[in-house]
Amino acid sequence: MKSKMNQLFEDQRNTHVLYAYSGMENYIKQIVDFIEDGISVGDHILVVENDRLVPIIQQELHARLSTQEMEFVHFVNSFHFYWSSGSYHPPAIHEYFTKMVQPYLESEQPFRSWAHVEWASMTEPLHLIEDFEKIVDDAVNQLFFPLICAYERKQMPDHLKTMLMETHPYVLLEDNFVVSDQYQPANIAK
Repeated sequence: MKSKMNQLFEDQRNTHVLYAYSGMENYIKQIVDFIEDGISVGDHILVVENDRLVPIIQQELHARLSTQEMEFVHFVNSFHFYWSSGSYHPPAIHEYFTKMVQPYLESEQPFRSWAHVEWASMTEPLHLIEDFEKIVDDAVNQLFFPLICAYERKQMPDHLKTMLMETHPYVLLEDNFVVSDQYQPANIAK
């Protein structure tokens, strides 16, 4: 039986999903399912993750996947990813991501990505998150790949929740995907 996730990604490959998680147990379950589902259809999995969580995720994966399957999983340090320019700068993050996926695009290998977005506090300039999510939404549509952006629900003030609902066409709730009726496609100037 095909998973709901793989069915969605087969029906619409360019899928940008918001996952507002509650609790680390739920988070680990979802990311491991995402990785397993991707490998089952031959996707490479690019995981932007905090280094403190990578060993926990890898432990779960090693219990479920073969050594050969693990070669499809590629972890990227989230601190380096989001702060590659020395600050949270959406164009620099986009450039980093573009370089990261270029080998898959050139060799026409399918991939999907999971990005864990964490902040020390939500007092950061949240307009940067909005700028970034609009750039990412455009990239998902141009490069034709599925992406889940994971945010911790209790760390999200109401204005951030609203903005994220406007920049993600889909929302992952437990094991179901729902369409965001607040979604507003990005109009990124080229």
